[in-house]
Amino acid sequence: MGADIAIMVHPDYQYDPSCISQIILPIIRGESDAVFGSRMIVKGWALKGGMPLWKYISNIFLTKIENFVLGLNLTEYHSGLRAYNRQILTTVPFKLNSNSFVFDTEIIIQIKLYRFKIKEIPIKTRYFKEASMIGFFPSVRYGILILLSLIKYQLTKWKIISCDQFLIKK
Repeated sequence: MGADIAIMVHPDYQYDPSCISQIILPIIRGESDAVFGSRMIVKGWALKGGMPLWKYISNIFLTKIENFVLGLNLTEYHSGLRAYNRQILTTVPFKLNSNSFVFDTEIIIQIKLYRFKIKEIPIKTRYFKEASMIGFFPSVRYGILILLSLIKYQLTKWKIISCDQFLIKK
């Protein structure tokens, strides 16, 4: 639609959209191609904001695995508040990605493959009764899908399989 920056906010009311100006600033300044709000940069913020302990531990666990496999150093892969510059969205094959929350990790893999720069900024989130939240078993399914995405990426990198989603098109 001609936008220079696309902003993603998960519709679960956990993310404060007043942070959007902070999220887009590094892109406007040319410091980054993608900016993610991270609940995990400041220790304790996520728990203080009401994140359930099981979700907090799972987030840290998955993030450590993702950082290991992808060779990145992000504090969180699972944020629902992000901004992408136009070049990312016209370059990476994100249309091959899932329509579920696993999209968030798939596009990070693609951003890494195409060597775009990611920056994180600290954000606070709000977990409360009226906000939607993925329950335990859907979260386990989500975690498994994340791991499967990492396996597909790694097998494609090793040239064992050819997954179009994680191949660089020139």
